Amino acid sequence: MKIALASPIFPTSISNGLHTTAKLVTEAVMQGAEIVCFPETFIPGYPLADHPVPKATPEELQNALARVCEIAKEHAITIIMPMDWYEGDQFLNVAHVISSDGKVLGYQSKNQLDPSEDEVWHAGTKRNLFEVNGLKFGITICHEGFRYPESVRWAARNGAHVVFHPHLTGSDVTGKQLTTWGDPASPYYEKAMMMRAMENTIYFASVGYAMKYQEATSSIIAPDGSVLAYQPYGEAGVITAEIDPDQATGKLAKRFKPELY
Repeated sequence: MKIALASPIFPTSISNGLHTTAKLVTEAVMQGAEIVCFPETFIPGYPLADHPVPKATPEELQNALARVCEIAKEHAITIIMPMDWYEGDQFLNVAHVISSDGKVLGYQSKNQLDPSEDEVWHAGTKRNLFEVNGLKFGITICHEGFRYPESVRWAARNGAHVVFHPHLTGSDVTGKQLTTWGDPASPYYEKAMMMRAMENTIYFASVGYAMKYQEATSSIIAPDGSVLAYQPYGEAGVITAEIDPDQATGKLAKRFKPELY
C-alpha cells in the first residue's frame, strides 16, 4: 500500500483549511496513495502564538468533518484529519479517521498533553487501532509520540504496521532554517522519528506543517530506521511511500517484557 503525508502551510481559517485539504488530497490520489494524513489540529489550526486561531464551535467542527468526509468519498481515499473536537463536556485534540467511502471510523485523542497545552485541551484516555485494506495502523499526536514512546509501542504490540504522527514543530516568525535531515545540530525530533520506527520494527509516518523555521519535516521511516521519503523544508506538498506490511513485524516491540517494569 502507498501512504501519503500532506504538509500544508498554516490555515488562515476553517474554510481555507478545507480548501487546502481538497487540493492536497487530490495530489495524494494522483501519486497513488490509499491513505493521507494531515498535521496536528489542521482544523482549525494549532493555537500557536504565531497565528491567532479562534476557538471553533461544535457546529463548525461538525460541519468541517462532514466536508472532509465528502472529500474522502469524492476521491476514494482514507483521510486522517487532526482536529479540535468536543466530546461531551470535554474539548479534545484528536485525529479522525475517515474511510474512502466517507465514513468516520473513529478517532485517536491526544492523551499526553504538552505542559503548555493543559489549559487548551482535556487529555484523552484511550488508544485505538485502525485497519484499512489490510493495513493496521495507530496514531500518536506530536508531544506524546516524541516524548512518550509507549504510545507507539502500544500500537506495535497490538499489530500496527505503521503509526501516523501528526505534529507541529517550529515557527513562521523565529528560529533556524534547517537544510539537512537528521543534522546533529538540529533539534532531536527527526532522530525521535527514526527511533520510534527502529525500536518497534514498524513504519513511522510523521507529518507537520510547512513553516519558515521548521524544527522537523514530514518523514516516512522504515522499520529498519531508513528514511523512505521526506518533505523539503519550508515547502508545502505531499510525499508518498510504499508500505510493505510483511516488513513491519513489530518484533522488537513484541519482545518487550512489561512485567520487568
